[in-house]
Amino acid sequence: MSTKSFVLKVVLVLVLLAMALGGCTTPTAAPTAAPTAVPPTATSVPEPQKLILGTTTSTYDSGLLDYILPDFEKAYHVKVEVIAVGTGQALQLGKDGNADVLLVHARAQEDAFMDEGHGTRREDVMYNDFVIVGPSDDPANIRGMTEAAQALKTLALAQAPFISRGDDSGTHSKEKALWKAAGIEPSGDWYVSAGQGMGAVLTMADEQQAYTLSDRATYLAMRLEGLKLEILVEGDPLLFNPYGVLAVNPAKNPHIQGELANQFIDWLISAPVQEKIGTFGVDEFGVPLFVPNARRKP
Repeated sequence: MSTKSFVLKVVLVLVLLAMALGGCTTPTAAPTAAPTAVPPTATSVPEPQKLILGTTTSTYDSGLLDYILPDFEKAYHVKVEVIAVGTGQALQLGKDGNADVLLVHARAQEDAFMDEGHGTRREDVMYNDFVIVGPSDDPANIRGMTEAAQALKTLALAQAPFISRGDDSGTHSKEKALWKAAGIEPSGDWYVSAGQGMGAVLTMADEQQAYTLSDRATYLAMRLEGLKLEILVEGDPLLFNPYGVLAVNPAKNPHIQGELANQFIDWLISAPVQEKIGTFGVDEFGVPLFVPNARRKP
């Protein structure tokens, strides 16, 4: 065998051997990318329902609503939108179908509201009282009088500065009834019709050293904020101030939450909430600012 032929055979054997060895090698798999983590699906929390409460400035300014409403919102997963105006304006919200439930204090107007079909339910809730307040030096000398109408008559004769709500609120309605009982139609520079809520009127009277009629709860709450006016006349039965809660007739507006309004009423007049109302103000003043008087439910 020639040298050339021998070399070719060796080369051929080496090539075949290399091919055989290559076929036995397990191919290396391409690295697999780590799976992308899929975030867990968050549990969908429904939006809270909305309840529109038309109420008086006294329930708002006194702090009562801040004291009790969070409990209702949490228990029923509801957001309560409070519109605090005078009782007359609150009742008008109901008549116009712009509120679901009302918390007010003018019984004659409440009864008319129900009689005219604007509401489907009314319940007693609580009461407090009105007081006549004025500057500490009491220039008209009405301090200690037991008859509110006589005190107003004295103020009119002295033409002592008097700030009226003048806003068709429950307080304004009570004031007008007292002037009527006194046989006086107040007018003149001494008598100012503010057209404002209770807190604003008390501030005005304080700044001008004037007299005014206030619900006791708002007056005491304002005293904590530095109000200097003093209670001069109190205790007359004519100064009694009851509050009622009314469900607005759903026929007024398809968006009215009739069922939710009734749930709110049931909650408000329930024994636990009535008891809580009876504690409001005790820590600060030693007495409650409102006295619960609903026909209690368990």
